[in-house]
Amino acid sequence: MSEKTVFDAENSTVKRGGISVETEHIFPIIKKWLYSEKEIFLREIVSNAADAITKLRRLISLGEVRDIPDGEDDFRIDVILDAKAGTLTVRDNGIGMTEDELQKYICNIALSGALDFIEKYEGESGGGGIIGHFGLGFYSAFMVSDTVEVISKSYLGEKAVKWVCDDSGNYEMSEPDEEPERGTSVIMHINEEEKEFLASTRICDILEKYCYFLPIKIFFKDVEKEESQSKKDSDSDAESAEEKKEEPINDIHPLWQKNASDCTDDEYKEFYHRVFGDYRDPLFWIHISADYPLNFRGILYFPKLINEYESLEGQIKLYYNQVFVADNIKEIIPEHLLMLRGVLDCPELPLNVSRSYLQNSGYVTKMSQHMVKKVADKLNSLYNTEREKYEKIWDDIKTFVEYGCLRDSKFYDRVKGSVLLPLTDGRHVTIDEYLEKAKEKHKDKIYYASDKTAQAQYIAVYEKEGIEIAHLETVIDTQFITIVEHDKNIKFLRVDAEVADVLKGGDSDNENKTDDRDKTARDGATELFRRVAGDVKLTVKFEPLRDAGLPAVITEPEHTRRIDDMMKLYGIATSGANYKQNREVMLTLNTNNALINRICSSPESETSEDIARHIWSLARLTRGSLTPDEMGAFLTESYKILGLIP
Repeated sequence: MSEKTVFDAENSTVKRGGISVETEHIFPIIKKWLYSEKEIFLREIVSNAADAITKLRRLISLGEVRDIPDGEDDFRIDVILDAKAGTLTVRDNGIGMTEDELQKYICNIALSGALDFIEKYEGESGGGGIIGHFGLGFYSAFMVSDTVEVISKSYLGEKAVKWVCDDSGNYEMSEPDEEPERGTSVIMHINEEEKEFLASTRICDILEKYCYFLPIKIFFKDVEKEESQSKKDSDSDAESAEEKKEEPINDIHPLWQKNASDCTDDEYKEFYHRVFGDYRDPLFWIHISADYPLNFRGILYFPKLINEYESLEGQIKLYYNQVFVADNIKEIIPEHLLMLRGVLDCPELPLNVSRSYLQNSGYVTKMSQHMVKKVADKLNSLYNTEREKYEKIWDDIKTFVEYGCLRDSKFYDRVKGSVLLPLTDGRHVTIDEYLEKAKEKHKDKIYYASDKTAQAQYIAVYEKEGIEIAHLETVIDTQFITIVEHDKNIKFLRVDAEVADVLKGGDSDNENKTDDRDKTARDGATELFRRVAGDVKLTVKFEPLRDAGLPAVITEPEHTRRIDDMMKLYGIATSGANYKQNREVMLTLNTNNALINRICSSPESETSEDIARHIWSLARLTRGSLTPDEMGAFLTESYKILGLIP
């Protein structure tokens, strides 16, 4: 620490100085803590190489350099693995460094040459695609190396310089043995503890993960493998081995950098398969290209789901100037969008030093809101312009849409007009379309089934009267309808929640007789059904139903059943005497049914009790609520009744 002494007006001494850091103390911290994953070192060194080329390209475009070709094929990054020598080299043919520049930027930790370049040549226009900003990435090489060499030759034509540094921070500078071409080579001597980074497959995996979409062509060379192949070629009988064309390992023009109008459906699908390893085609996608005031590009995919819960594991890959940063950074991706898959390239993100998470920023919030709006706009567009396609994929995206509505009220407000209700007959309608058709028979009520098999009898009764039944079978469905009820002031009722008015009435001859029955007969039937049900407080009601063939219906108020479902969802016990006493189950007996009339006429007979017990079991069976023991008893009763038939 440097100090100087200053005297103030009262002649008291104030000491001021600048903090200094000893290299021998900072290097151990860099080696262990600079990045959470050691493999990131290769991303940083390759990114520096890309920056060197980006700087030179910028100088060429500004007319600062005129004697260097500026064609795309003229620039490249080479990653060279030599396991025998224990080295990994990253070489570029970019701007290079003079001895003074190397002394300034490499020998001073956290002094960024990229920031100096941006300040001089870019001004307020931004980084121009330059990746590095902190001046620390280069030192990640020491996380895996005991010695690092840098050989660099500047585009200015000055003599090349060689810099060698060990992991204690001691370095030497000299002229290289041979004058290299323009650019920089970083030669990392991998230490004994990190030999995994001398494996060809490991290096290729890292390059593919972090650098596959880097905007500069990358070529990988495994020295031992090439020597072995060369020996095989020379030993072969062929007069000359056919030269293989050198191919870059990366894609410098990722799909998200193109205009949506220039991309085909096949290209979108191929990109999806390549990046996410999913053999299934995505349902659809959103190509995002935001300029002002935001600046980011990307593609969001809606994947084909196998089941309701698979969607909870999406994958959003975040890139920074085409360099991979991380998966699913929570600060930028709204929770309900994490179910999607996609890539986002955000060159203005306020990343931390390791580029592994974001600094807090209003930019991030705006970006997140923009993506939510784009997703909502896409859903509305599909509904308005491609209704048939939209209906076909609705069952696959329903969980995502409903979950998004539950988590984000603004998202719900944007898409509520495009939410579809699947019906039990396979059709799809919007909530407003359903309500419009229902306003004459059951205004502001939507009837639904959660299990088409268990509730088949109820569904049949309603459909016979021309009432459409929605099919809402998932846990998210039942939570989603709650917010719709509050928003539209309507009511969702499961088919076994009530006996709708439209199901009542009829022209049966028994109707008038039922109206004149003695109250004592009905009371006797009520007591009989309470006895066979084992519930002295069972609510029994008599109604003339249009379907004379249906003897009885068990209903339970919607709010009671929803509480029951919620308790089951959270593992709260739903059995026991106290629980049963608080249930609001109602048994409605159809006074248009011959069996019910027979029971009412002689409730004390043994036959009436057998029939009543059987009707009660059948009513419960239609709700799928018989226990194994009760099912056994029901079968015994059935055989007994069959025995009464002559």
